[in-house]
Amino acid sequence: MNIFNKLQSKRFPIDSNYSIRKLLRQRWLVVSIALLLTGLGAALTGVLFKAGVHVVEDWRANLLKQFPAWLVLPTLGGLGGFISGSLISKLSPAANGSGVTHIIAYLRHRAVPMGLKVGLVKLVSGIIAIGSGFPLGPEGPSVQMGGSIAWQMAQWLKAPVAFRRLIVAAGGGAGIAAIFSAPIGGFIYAIEELLNSARPVVLLLVVITTFCADTFADVLQSFGLDPKASGFDMVEGFKLERTYNLEVQFLPIDFLYLIILGVIIGLLAELYCKYVLAMQRQGNKLFRNHSVLRMILCGIFLGSIYSTLPEKFHHIGELQHVIAEGQADIKLAIGTFIILFVTTGLAAASGAPGGLFYPMLTLGGAVGLACEGWIHAMTGYVPTTYIFAAMGAFVAACSRTPITAMFLAFALTKNLLILKPILVTCIASFLVARAFNAHSIYERQINLESTK
Repeated sequence: MNIFNKLQSKRFPIDSNYSIRKLLRQRWLVVSIALLLTGLGAALTGVLFKAGVHVVEDWRANLLKQFPAWLVLPTLGGLGGFISGSLISKLSPAANGSGVTHIIAYLRHRAVPMGLKVGLVKLVSGIIAIGSGFPLGPEGPSVQMGGSIAWQMAQWLKAPVAFRRLIVAAGGGAGIAAIFSAPIGGFIYAIEELLNSARPVVLLLVVITTFCADTFADVLQSFGLDPKASGFDMVEGFKLERTYNLEVQFLPIDFLYLIILGVIIGLLAELYCKYVLAMQRQGNKLFRNHSVLRMILCGIFLGSIYSTLPEKFHHIGELQHVIAEGQADIKLAIGTFIILFVTTGLAAASGAPGGLFYPMLTLGGAVGLACEGWIHAMTGYVPTTYIFAAMGAFVAACSRTPITAMFLAFALTKNLLILKPILVTCIASFLVARAFNAHSIYERQINLESTK
């Protein structure tokens, strides 16, 4: 029986590869349209998600100018938790959580609801939850929305199972590409985390979808769907946009410092994974089938915490800019890490529809900024790469995807010189975290949900 299973596992990639090639030969035009529509759908939902969050956050910021934070933040947190939780509970329970776990579970042949309904509920509920104060990011929902749209395309195409899995993974990668403006990062993520495959035909179809999503996102933003974003001008055309301009200085001693930084990040990231999972396990035990109440109480609690903090903590996106641009001292960097460590873990454990990549980037950046400050104080040397290297390293250690993490951090600067320091730190943190547990936080969340 063991020999038979091994033969089956070896034959399956060959069979699936053959079925995909056969589908391409027989229905290449329909497949091409499906990939383009998947990229467009992932881009549209990603851009709408970010734009919607910006609208709600701006409304929240205006309320904070008129009323005290202790009233606005807990009230909006509880109200956002109620509306978002009710939408998910009544319309599509599969739209809860980050969304990454749902796509991974589907690709691991688990029974997971998919389709446009899941994607639309994720879009609306995620905008409400994150906009009302849950400190999570848009990338998890974008992965699920992109994968859900891709699944629907495969259904309409009546494609074989092998192609259905491929296009769902491509749609998830397209969601990452659209949110981060990182087509290479989305492509690598689909291959490294979702598919675990490097067959040429798979690579071709995934890269087409992710690059289409990135291009469509730029075009959609140029039409004003998200006024705060740019990248395409109707007169000048496409422009290389750098979120952060960075002067890279990389000395031989930085190899040692970056490895040590990676070790520190690996330990902290694994501690973060354990904390999020422990909170999720405790939430499952306390609330069980009361998911809406769980999100309401979490929203009120999170709002109460942030209402006691300085104004810069009221907008997590702006706080990330402060960290990435190195405008915080060591005290603020450490405080940011502690606050986000606690609150993003609580938000994720509540089942709120939001992702962890953005919080992970900020958590890692805060550690990198603090380490920069310490090295400067002790040696007089001013490092320039530690913030972004630590950002990538934290994602790498939590998701167990060092190459994806490297390209996501790189996408923030678009500076090729920073790839080497980011990779050094990502590999170090990945190896340290993997020494404690071979599975990513998402795989462990899947196992946790299956035993609930």
